[in-house]
Amino acid sequence: MRAIIAALLITLGVQASAAPADDQGRVPDGFFRLRSAVMLKGPAPDWDYLAFDGARQHLFIARRDAGLWVFDTGSQRLIRRIANTAGAGAALLVPALNRGYSTNEDGSTTVFNLATLATITRIKFAADADAASYDPVTGRIAFVSGDSRTLTLIDARSLKITARITLEAHKADASAADGTGAILLNERDRDMVARFDATTGRMTAEWPTTGCSQPTGMAVDTQSHRAFVGCRGAKPVLLVMNSDTGAIVARMDLGRGNDGVVYDPLRHRILTTNGVDGNLIIFHQDDADQYRMEQAITTRPNARTIAYDAARQRVFTVTAEGVVDPARPVNTGPATFYPNAYYDESFVVLTYAPAKARR
Repeated sequence: MRAIIAALLITLGVQASAAPADDQGRVPDGFFRLRSAVMLKGPAPDWDYLAFDGARQHLFIARRDAGLWVFDTGSQRLIRRIANTAGAGAALLVPALNRGYSTNEDGSTTVFNLATLATITRIKFAADADAASYDPVTGRIAFVSGDSRTLTLIDARSLKITARITLEAHKADASAADGTGAILLNERDRDMVARFDATTGRMTAEWPTTGCSQPTGMAVDTQSHRAFVGCRGAKPVLLVMNSDTGAIVARMDLGRGNDGVVYDPLRHRILTTNGVDGNLIIFHQDDADQYRMEQAITTRPNARTIAYDAARQRVFTVTAEGVVDPARPVNTGPATFYPNAYYDESFVVLTYAPAKARR
């Protein structure tokens, strides 16, 4: 009997020692993890898109009625509110012009100096506005107005409107420049991506996002001519599309509630934030048509938007403690129990970056 037990212990010992280290709960080197969580004081928050100025380490947080705020990621504190930005839902930064442009819900943009943060002017161009993208080839900004179904092109220097396009989509979403003088636009309710000439405003193509329902977030690899589209549908996926032809080259499973998609050309990564599932999913681009999931990290519920510091490999996202009050209207589009109210003093800026392996 003793011999049998001894033999069993030896066998178990050999099996345990043969198991790989990573099977024992060790996180591989290079995986992202939470580096800081900074609570911002104030009443119940509202927020949307983020933008990052790497030259000054400034994170721009669009707080809607509360305006556009600037968070210093070096000192980890709020430094100021950009004047005359009430209703800001997004900020577009154009370092080449030393300018930033907020997208305000009343259909205006507040133009400000990136270096001094001083407001230059506020101009109105539509009945409403959601977000914007900049095309460096033509120097045009494309402002998306989902409610009024318009795409407005404005010269970034002169601030003159150069084109106004009526959209077929009732829910236009993220847009991005493709690197050839065109703007790509997600048509969420139509499951399409439209391409517009950034000079004339003429739609030059429209492609179905087959296998991708509710295209929302977007980023573009202008070198390989690939668009990365985050889809919110019943089966969320990251869709990779040829931005010249509309051909679909890859689909990968994604977390629910995607809003943020960014592309890191230095490391050939696509980073996505998915608020309903509360995760950061990172894909690697092996070549123009080959992709694989590199890592997935849990974040926090409703951390849906993203800004990225490519030089320091830092991901920024924000969230707050939410509740579902059945006495108020509930937006069940993203999820059955999507928050419709948030607690005061609960808004937090989260920073993720690669870390060494830890047990």
